[in-house]
Amino acid sequence: MLLMMIRRKLSLIHGLMRMMMTVIHGAMIMMMTPIKRARVEIQEIVQDNLQASTSHIHIQQNSVASTSKVACTHPGTFGDMCICCGERLAAETGVTLGYIHKGLRLGNDEIVRLRNTDTKNLLRNRKLYLVLDLDHTLLNSTQLIHLTPEEDYLKSQIDSVQDGLNGSLFKLDFMHMMTKLRPFVHEFLKEASQMFQMYIYTMGDRAYAHEMAKLLDPGRKYFHDRVISRDDGTQRHQKGLDIVLGQDSAVLILDDTENAWTKHKENLILMERYHFFASSCRQFGFECKSLSQIKSDESESDGALASVLKVLRKIHQMFFDELADNLDGRDVRQVLGTVRKDVLKGCKIVFSRVFPTQFQAENHHLWKMAEQLGATCCREPDPSVTHVVSAEAGTEKSHWARKNDKFLVYPRWIEAANYMWQRQPEENFSINQPTKQ
Repeated sequence: MLLMMIRRKLSLIHGLMRMMMTVIHGAMIMMMTPIKRARVEIQEIVQDNLQASTSHIHIQQNSVASTSKVACTHPGTFGDMCICCGERLAAETGVTLGYIHKGLRLGNDEIVRLRNTDTKNLLRNRKLYLVLDLDHTLLNSTQLIHLTPEEDYLKSQIDSVQDGLNGSLFKLDFMHMMTKLRPFVHEFLKEASQMFQMYIYTMGDRAYAHEMAKLLDPGRKYFHDRVISRDDGTQRHQKGLDIVLGQDSAVLILDDTENAWTKHKENLILMERYHFFASSCRQFGFECKSLSQIKSDESESDGALASVLKVLRKIHQMFFDELADNLDGRDVRQVLGTVRKDVLKGCKIVFSRVFPTQFQAENHHLWKMAEQLGATCCREPDPSVTHVVSAEAGTEKSHWARKNDKFLVYPRWIEAANYMWQRQPEENFSINQPTKQ
């Protein structure tokens, strides 16, 4: 029964972990039998599965005697016991992969080997990796006690959890919570799964992560057990690709929080936050009404997920069909950077009263964002400037923009282009001229 559970959990590794987990099963047997007998049983299990496995774990199979002559490299542990030789190890090394199975820890060398092998197999199948955040990216949740009087109407509009694929608003009484799935999320996951092997990675706890995964993927078609929570991370308040079994060069990330990925910003596609509930707006200090309060929602066809899906299709197509180098040598981060730089290509921007006084302009996030999108930024206006980005209409540079027939837009124009991955109509972000007295 336990072996079946372990094998089911490890289906997410595309068979690469089959050998590993049969050996883990052998290590579990050791906990109940003398070490010498357990080693014989491990050998029998390994021999039965060698032909079907793609793993390259080298274990001597001739006899218990020959096994004892080969020093075990201890590729991983289950609890405090080596999954290969059964030796109890005092020191903890490597990375814990608790989301795969509780107590499983693999050494750094073994993780590198698995990551390389799994990535090669995935690329041969024309797939990359996609790591997805939950809150404000795929959905929005709130505690029931935080619902405002304006949101009481939602309680009569909830969908059945058992009918997850046809619903979007769910009340989870046992968690005292209500969750709203982002519009287009089911279509997004279905199409993205054709191009990517997908992970969930959330700063929520493990129980919350798995409940949200059930709402998003009730049939367990997209994520299987690739659901990572804050309990699985290796660094406090940070997310990292060290526990994702894929090479960084083949991973894309969708998340609304850039600071959560300080070591992997080149892999990140920043998502505009989904604020359906009022508590979500309050959490980030926004004074505006939430979508639920104004009884509205994002567009299915033109919303954030539909827009980013187009970007993912483009990146996937460029990665597999347009790059000329060896498949193993390709880097999706370079493709992402190329696609990003096309968004505001040809735009030359000067800023006016957007940055605090004495602030180093080149270090401001809007300056950096504009450059990442392909724009050229400068401090003073000249005839080649195309846009003046200002916080108000009465500045000297704002007057210059109107006089010289340049676009005069709010900073939100750059942010919108960043989230939507295309240049936005300037008239939607145009600064009105100051009212004449």
